Amino acid sequence: MARKAAPLGPATAGQKRKAPSLCPLAAARARVPPPPASGWASLPTDLTLLVACRVLAADVVDYIAFRGACSGWRVCTPSPRDPTLRQRHLRPRGWVALCGGDAVRPDDAGEVTFLHTRTARCLRVSLPELRRYRVVGFTDGLLILLHKRDTTVRVLHPFTRVAVDLPPLGPAYHEVVRNRISMLGMRAAVCDASAAATIAVVVWFPWTPGVLSAVPFGQVWEVYPPNPLGPVVAHVPDKFGRPCHCEYHLVESGRDMLLVVQHENVKREGTEPWQCYAFAMFRVDISDRWRLFPVISLGNQALFLHMDRCLSVSAKDLPSIRSNSVYFSVFLPDHVVLHSLSDRSFERPTMLCQVHNMKERIRPSVRPFTIADHLLTYCSHREWARGLMFHEYNGVPRCFDNLWKKIRAQDSQLRIPRTIRGDTNGKDNFLYKINYVSSVHKE
Repeated sequence: MARKAAPLGPATAGQKRKAPSLCPLAAARARVPPPPASGWASLPTDLTLLVACRVLAADVVDYIAFRGACSGWRVCTPSPRDPTLRQRHLRPRGWVALCGGDAVRPDDAGEVTFLHTRTARCLRVSLPELRRYRVVGFTDGLLILLHKRDTTVRVLHPFTRVAVDLPPLGPAYHEVVRNRISMLGMRAAVCDASAAATIAVVVWFPWTPGVLSAVPFGQVWEVYPPNPLGPVVAHVPDKFGRPCHCEYHLVESGRDMLLVVQHENVKREGTEPWQCYAFAMFRVDISDRWRLFPVISLGNQALFLHMDRCLSVSAKDLPSIRSNSVYFSVFLPDHVVLHSLSDRSFERPTMLCQVHNMKERIRPSVRPFTIADHLLTYCSHREWARGLMFHEYNGVPRCFDNLWKKIRAQDSQLRIPRTIRGDTNGKDNFLYKINYVSSVHKE
């Protein structure tokens, strides 16, 4: 007789309930598939690339942080490390280097603090390799370095640490410069090389006519002596008085190139020395034979002008900066002058911040420094490289013995190797080519 099935109801008294037939817990977990990724890390590749492109268009530093957020984003997005440093969208454009104001050179500190001119964001970047170099220039946030022992030129991306090395300056120094003080005051800039898919560096020296240029991976320097018969950038109208009293500045402002002419004010509406200056601005149309179009107003922009470099920033992004104005310098006890293009007024924003009167110290350093102080110091490379604020030390009095002793000790670290003629190793086999430098001419 077949046995009847046990009822499904509750067990009667004295009857044991059979335990359910289950697998061990560990084994059961091993067979359960992991849950799918969720949140931002699970974005499809096409959406991740779209977000990455928009982040990169805004700032390469944010793009680097975006790729570091998760491994999936890093795998499906291109690397920001450009070994040639030629791709401009991968350069830290919009970042300027700040000065500490404590007479500490960036190569001694081994770090540089950067400010983003659109967001006022600050980043302190540790660069220990700077201790072997002098910082001689900036272009699009790239650092141009000069080795203190062998005068090798290097271009460094401060955020990706990519570096491009160029030939040493020693042979060019013995052939063209021959002035150590001029070598210590050298300036440099990065540009694109027309003959190769790489960058080039142009170098110029105070009190030395001519400009040197070099490309990586080859010991070739070209010498460009100034010549009035050479090609010109633009023809400036001849209505600004004596040429010797005019200064010309090329400034990249937004997507335009501006030519700013600082000249004498014929009307002389003020009695102070800085009130004898006036400014004329032109937009340079590169596509139309470098024609000049007058510019009456800068809008929200403000210009910082100096002989080393010039800068255009938006007062909308930096509220402490006055819009439609020009910040410039004069060699007077009050070194900084603010000129408003709207009402033609002049101000001395650093009048109460001077630490000396060109003879002796009159007050301690006034802190904190303003953004305008930092931007004008960035445009004056000599003070920035010494760790000094421009409005405080544009001219160091001779009575500052300790400071001058420190400056001389820092300058003595630069060694220029001797060049022996006939070196069979090819180390001094540099080719010099004569060309003409582009310039600004008056009609």
